[in-house]
Amino acid sequence: MRNYYIAGNWKMHKTRSEAAELAKTLVAQLKDGKHKYLVAPTFTSLETVGAIVKESNVLLGAQNMAAEEQGAHTGEVSVLQLKDLGVQVVILGHSERRHVYKENDALINKKVNLALKHGLEVILCIGELLEEREAGKAEQVCETQTVKGLAGVSAADLARVTIAYEPVWAIGTGKTATPEDADAIHAYVRKVIGKLYGADASAQIIIQYGGSVKPDNAAQLMAKENIDGALVGGAALKADTFVPIAKFS
Repeated sequence: MRNYYIAGNWKMHKTRSEAAELAKTLVAQLKDGKHKYLVAPTFTSLETVGAIVKESNVLLGAQNMAAEEQGAHTGEVSVLQLKDLGVQVVILGHSERRHVYKENDALINKKVNLALKHGLEVILCIGELLEEREAGKAEQVCETQTVKGLAGVSAADLARVTIAYEPVWAIGTGKTATPEDADAIHAYVRKVIGKLYGADASAQIIIQYGGSVKPDNAAQLMAKENIDGALVGGAALKADTFVPIAKFS
């Protein structure tokens, strides 16, 4: 039985004091929640938020990390530094990293393996551009990103990987894939995992949906057979929109 996993990606928003205020509210309002929860503040707020969510049912996530453990990498943040702050999960391959900052599958895969090596959980983001969907390539793009992103990941380590399907055209645009469209891609990705790791892994892997998830569409999305949670962007920035998503049922 897969457990729903609701994650909030705060992106480049909130000062430490603003992040602390939101984190305190979420800890209080989600303490009786029955799903798995995560918040991913910006790097500068990780320590502040980490102190607040510690001992709660809300995990601390980072939005990215370097592909190297340490060294001469100006401006980067290493897995060792994240672990030192109490980070438990790292989001990798987000569409903004892929398309704005030009991270390719090989770099993302290097990060995935490094994070797993150091005991972190990973949320691996996949998803197609609008022109790729219109060209009938959505499944192909998602399969390639999944296969290449998981290269070298053992079956045992896969248990610490969550896939987040984010159609790029639906992120921050107000557009949302229909629950049926989203579920179809989730089902396809589940088949890809089955080919790579077997039927049990396919049945067990958590696949989140991301892309303009809101309180009024969360329950419809989560009702689909292959959708196991949400990676929430804009609606994660306020408790009054994130909590209803987190408690959709």
